[in-house]
Amino acid sequence: MVGGIADLGAEGILLAGAGRAILLQLADPGVARGVAEHSTFTGRPVNRLQGTLTYVYAIVYGTDEQVKEVRRRVNRAHVPVRGTADGKSTAYNAYDPELQLWVTATLYDTALTIIEKIYGPLDDESADAMYRDYAKLGTALQLPERMWPENRAAFGRYWDERIRTLRADEIGVRFGRGLLYPKHTAPWYRAIMPAARFLTAGLLPDQLRQDFGLPWGDRHERRFNRTFKVLAVAYPKLPQGIRHWFKNYCLNQLQTPSRRAVNA
Repeated sequence: MVGGIADLGAEGILLAGAGRAILLQLADPGVARGVAEHSTFTGRPVNRLQGTLTYVYAIVYGTDEQVKEVRRRVNRAHVPVRGTADGKSTAYNAYDPELQLWVTATLYDTALTIIEKIYGPLDDESADAMYRDYAKLGTALQLPERMWPENRAAFGRYWDERIRTLRADEIGVRFGRGLLYPKHTAPWYRAIMPAARFLTAGLLPDQLRQDFGLPWGDRHERRFNRTFKVLAVAYPKLPQGIRHWFKNYCLNQLQTPSRRAVNA
């Protein structure tokens, strides 16, 4: 397989990991508190998902103009996301490089997990290329390059240590459950959520399944493994236009001010 996010990051199947990445992020108290005080994503989850993926697609596939525009949008959204310690919670800041490292790490590890379940383990060249390219998602904002683990082995140590101690607090659980069991979203979104909850639960570490109240047992595990065996056979046979549709849609929706002026 040819390597790098430029070859793999456009795959629509990565949407299967969206819930996992978001819940991993919410399990960090700083991220959870920022979401609780400054985000409406439980009421507009599709907008949140599209915004995140538009950023990913623009950094990887976009023109210089699109990259500037998406960075401007993200930075503008991050400006008010900051708070101080209050005796119960720690301080947080959307520009905190540690939080940006964690968010980027969840996107990378989730994408790699899904890709390898569908296409099998990557060869070293492909895996290294994908790893280097995902670093750009953080360093395009405020994450210093030196903070991104220098190689996949270093990332593995960082990831294992974070997962070992990661437990969602009350705020993270509340917002995670709001995402998993939406009440005020479109009917089509609520209709797909049972399948999304199942895939999310199967992809999460066991302690986070418990934290977010997601039931899991041997029967669920067998069904989960069968599901990905079927996807691994069927998904790669789809035409590229279908597999990459969401990436193309998001980039088409990313209009810079100059383009809006031309189209007005």
